[in-house]
Amino acid sequence: MLLRVILLIAAGVLAAGPAAAAVTIVAAENMYGDLATQIAGPDATVTSVLSNPNQDPHLFEATPSVARALATAAIVIVNGADYDPWMAKLLSAGGDPHRQVIVAADLMHKHPGDNPHLWYDPATMRAVAGALGADLAAQDPAHAADYARRAAAFDDALDRLDGRIAALRSRFAGTPVTATEPVFGLMASALGLTMRNERFQLAIMNDTEPRVSDTAAFEDDLVHHRVRVLFYNSQATGPAAQRLLGIARRAGIAVVPVTETEPPGLTYQAWMTAELDAAERALAK
Repeated sequence: MLLRVILLIAAGVLAAGPAAAAVTIVAAENMYGDLATQIAGPDATVTSVLSNPNQDPHLFEATPSVARALATAAIVIVNGADYDPWMAKLLSAGGDPHRQVIVAADLMHKHPGDNPHLWYDPATMRAVAGALGADLAAQDPAHAADYARRAAAFDDALDRLDGRIAALRSRFAGTPVTATEPVFGLMASALGLTMRNERFQLAIMNDTEPRVSDTAAFEDDLVHHRVRVLFYNSQATGPAAQRLLGIARRAGIAVVPVTETEPPGLTYQAWMTAELDAAERALAK
């Protein structure tokens, strides 16, 4: 599929008409697209590639429409850390030579092998917002003040989110929890939670078979109430995860669904607040 997309670009997609007056932004994932929309406002057009909350992002395949969007994008935002490798392949095929590419993983000094769900750390979004604001001002100086104003408002929203995280950390730091995948891992760290069964989580995320000993240890944690909460990725619930969910529910362990993709109708900060609300209810039981 990727080869076909790259060939389409090479065949002439790049020459398809003049660029629009507004700055064009393409975000690989919709939480970055939402961030871009909040900062760019009406002065740019934003396209998010991954936006379906019912889709497993790890199984995504690029399409010709993604290639066409990238061909004329002035700014591209990707997660990096090998979370969206298909974007790197498409970007290498060509595009606007003046295009700016913001890689969240680079801003946070993260690499393949690190937890790639970087948006669960609000510091990532703050860094991406700062880079985007600078790129927008450089490409569209006439609206620089507007971009700066909106970026400041987004930063204020992150301050409030940080305050909520700090309050929960003061209550629940050290509480043992577990997860089917490391989606919520960076937020769990910010909350000071003690995350168990991380090797199992990485196996599930990488679509490999967990070790029998890791599965047994996970089940033992649930049956003997060694964890208070089980976080699970509701976008990718294979047989192993479903089995653990069943054990957790039978054992009376609180279960909290989390997603990799921002749900429709929510801003990033509202999405994170809703997940923190769910985590607080579960931790307080």
